Amino acid sequence: MILVENGQLPLVLPSVRQLRYAPASPVGRGVEVLSFEQLRTMDRARRRALPQRPDFHVLALVTSGAGRHTADFVDHPLRERTVVWIRPGVVHRWTDVDEVQGPLVLFEPGFLPVSGPAGQAAADVFAPTSWQLDDRNWHLSMCAADHLSHEHATAVAHPELASPPVLVHLLSALVLRVLPSASASPPAADAENHTVFRRYRAAVEEHFAHQHHVTDYARQLGYDPRTLTRAVRAATGLGAKHFLDQRILLEAKRLLAHTDLPVARIAGHLGFGDSANFTTFFQRQTALPPGRWRAGHGNH
Repeated sequence: MILVENGQLPLVLPSVRQLRYAPASPVGRGVEVLSFEQLRTMDRARRRALPQRPDFHVLALVTSGAGRHTADFVDHPLRERTVVWIRPGVVHRWTDVDEVQGPLVLFEPGFLPVSGPAGQAAADVFAPTSWQLDDRNWHLSMCAADHLSHEHATAVAHPELASPPVLVHLLSALVLRVLPSASASPPAADAENHTVFRRYRAAVEEHFAHQHHVTDYARQLGYDPRTLTRAVRAATGLGAKHFLDQRILLEAKRLLAHTDLPVARIAGHLGFGDSANFTTFFQRQTALPPGRWRAGHGNH
């Protein structure tokens, strides 16, 4: 994997390395399997320990060693049987992986079918970043990771044997194996509610920086606002407005922590009419005004 800086992400954070997906081999484009050992070899300057923001997924499995990883202001311990999933847009850093071993699977957004359960898991911006697997699920996950690794290595060494559909299926199997048990279960909502939630989640991800009212999403998607609220609560336990506010808040925190933009500029960037409205929103969510929150989390 070649790490290319200055990729195009929706909200550029100047103090954060922007990483664009650029595979070392064109074969099997869309997914690549590396290891922590290869990551350290490619990164002698240890830039992995500084904030970075990929435009691709990174799914890592820790087979041995101990260390730490930080993602969106939360520090996670790494140890045997830890799974880490960094989704596109997450600001993260490998705080300490000098002794960590295991595979890293990198793949582009859209590589997994969006209608399938693995693709839906990939689209969940509020899903956990790190969790532990039990012995049985870990064994099955490593079998799936090994199969994907062998298939990818074969495709690189023998392009005539490369099969993107096989890689998609093997990655899907790995994703479904590593998901936390609660995430791997069928949605609590019925099929219609789940479809409504998926459409709302995609619309929020596209428009949250300038569209802050559930009624606007309801009108755009052709639903009654109560239908959106029912579907979002069934899928996440949150109301539709709370879900939207949490997405806005996450991006606000990223901008406060990783840029030196004035609060007024951040407010405008996130679609607030003035800084006072943004400050009220932020303080209601965090119990701190933006400036005080930034003082405790700058360049985190």
